[in-house]
Amino acid sequence: MSTWAKMRGFFLSDEELGKKDDDHKPFKNGSPNWHPARVPPRRSLKRIALVLVVALLVYLFFKNIPVLGPDTRMRRPSYVYPGHAANTPNSPSPYGRPQSPPSRPNTHPSNTPERTFNGPVRFLELAPTLHAISGTRGTMVINRNILFASSSLKSAATLLPIACQMGRELKSYVHFALMSRSEIEIRELRKVNGIDESCQIIFHDARADYGPISTDDRMENAVFRGFHHIFNYMHPQAILIDGSNDEERFFLQAAQQHSNAKKNTLIELPRRAGKRLEWLTKLDSQALRMWNKNHIDILIHAIPGASGSLIRLLRSLSDADYTSSSVPHLTIELPHDIDPPTKRFLETFTWPPAHVYNPTNARYLSLRHRIPHQRLSEEESSARFLESFWPAQPEHSHILVLSPQVELSPDFYHYLKYSLLEYRYSSVSTYQHWDRRLFGISLEQPLRLLDGKGTVSLPTVLKSSDSGDAVEGEISTSFLWQAPSSNAVLFLGEKWMELHDFVSRSLEAKQDLDPVPTLLTEKVVSTQYPSWLEHALRLARARGYWMLYPGEDTARNLATVHSELNRMPEEYASQENSKPLLADDATEEEIENVRQKIRVGMEVPLAPVSLLDSLSNEGHLRPFGDLPILTWDGQSTDYQELNSLAAKYAAEFKEKVGSCTTKSVEDQKQRVSLLAQDLFCATD
Repeated sequence: MSTWAKMRGFFLSDEELGKKDDDHKPFKNGSPNWHPARVPPRRSLKRIALVLVVALLVYLFFKNIPVLGPDTRMRRPSYVYPGHAANTPNSPSPYGRPQSPPSRPNTHPSNTPERTFNGPVRFLELAPTLHAISGTRGTMVINRNILFASSSLKSAATLLPIACQMGRELKSYVHFALMSRSEIEIRELRKVNGIDESCQIIFHDARADYGPISTDDRMENAVFRGFHHIFNYMHPQAILIDGSNDEERFFLQAAQQHSNAKKNTLIELPRRAGKRLEWLTKLDSQALRMWNKNHIDILIHAIPGASGSLIRLLRSLSDADYTSSSVPHLTIELPHDIDPPTKRFLETFTWPPAHVYNPTNARYLSLRHRIPHQRLSEEESSARFLESFWPAQPEHSHILVLSPQVELSPDFYHYLKYSLLEYRYSSVSTYQHWDRRLFGISLEQPLRLLDGKGTVSLPTVLKSSDSGDAVEGEISTSFLWQAPSSNAVLFLGEKWMELHDFVSRSLEAKQDLDPVPTLLTEKVVSTQYPSWLEHALRLARARGYWMLYPGEDTARNLATVHSELNRMPEEYASQENSKPLLADDATEEEIENVRQKIRVGMEVPLAPVSLLDSLSNEGHLRPFGDLPILTWDGQSTDYQELNSLAAKYAAEFKEKVGSCTTKSVEDQKQRVSLLAQDLFCATD
């Protein structure tokens, strides 16, 4: 049988196949009365079934073509809107918190627990909530959005109370994204963790379809793409996740990959962060954005014969809590003659401490030993000390200067980072330019003036009752003082660079001018302090800079300065050691002054408590505008008067030290950031 006969037989019905071939031959004489027979229904069903089979095969072929080309995880978001219409009554409002999404469909059989599915990723319920947050200005790079995200339900239980506390502060728009395999309802998740409307949290269901049966690779891809979609609509200033072992590994890997790709701030909270980093919830979005960008170095200038003080300081540094960020680099400036106890201690001293997570066993310790044996002069000591540190990024690199007489509390580093983020990087501080006047942050509360003679009258504020009507008394408060410190103080990198330039030009002017101006020779700062502090005070007076000092209650939880092993700075040691503290023929006034000096020098014992409990304003740091201001000599002042005093001192300094004439001052170029050249005319 021919091929055509076979195909013709396939398309003919059984009835037609039973006919003879003669029936299909044409009539010789024509057929005027012939009509075609109707096609039976059975023949039509066969043709329809054949077409459907062919169409199904074509669909399956194109459906399973592998994706080639660029990484599909970086595409613009493409969402599925299951039953969602833009103008339906149940659609979330763009200016309010989105309503709870509908129930998740049962997308996989309950009897297939194997995680083998690795198909394309879709987010069925993410689009509605992302479109509803347009009121948070998420399309702008700088905004007030903060994102918490988790995959593990245990990690979600850790993060949600922190997010709730932050939301109640009303400083940022707080979001929470769930990227889990679990099919728990968002309503149930909120109920289990005690999250109500007062928490002000915007929830996003960022779970991919087929999560329970997906492979780890697919889940990692889903988390990466989920962060990418959220980032395009939200631009969170910081993403907070649980960095402990409670979180899923694929989630942590994807979060780190996305952070590296987008260069956004990823904060991996340690275990028990809700208690140890409770102050984090008080920061706004701009402060949190700088969480990982700023870095602190520690500088200790050891003094000969003070090995006991140095060892005590290093032990307190080792016992401190550094969970808020990476461990700072530690530099110890050693004298030419090293005491045997100090040498033995440094042989076994390790930094970072053993209790700090350090998987690479990297050492962040630098020991610098001085070569010259002779005693340094004031100028040499100042230059050598300032040369010990140079900020690579002035805006982000800062230096903590510690005296060997200091002992630190375990929470000192938390206070430093909390204060630094709030007073240097928060939106309020930068908008009002308060940060431009901040010279540094002190950990100790001063007890006497820089001249070593008078005491500091510490300012207080009135404590009001909860109703705000009655006054319950006065409490200690942080304050701003124009006088810098040398015991335990964090200098901002920008101000440190300016101090470098100021000292360099001052030393040059001192060599060139004859006679040397009184402003460069008079000793305002006592010889109990190092010589570089005199230069720092001159710069602060000329610029109107201030130092932030803690209140009494807070200072007891940060640092104390011991006086029993106190040693004079090396540049003043010989001349001071030859003078008795009290002469045999001292007058009654001199005796009283010495007694007051000894009484004031009594150390304040450490009383470590919770950091937030030591702050008087319910754990909040008072804004600059609410803090009292003191001049360099301890007099109470205000912002306008401080500006006036700074302008007057700067004009005198330019004339007598900078050799600036009236014409040169008028023609002088504008002040350059990080430099002090506008104060000097002859050295340009």
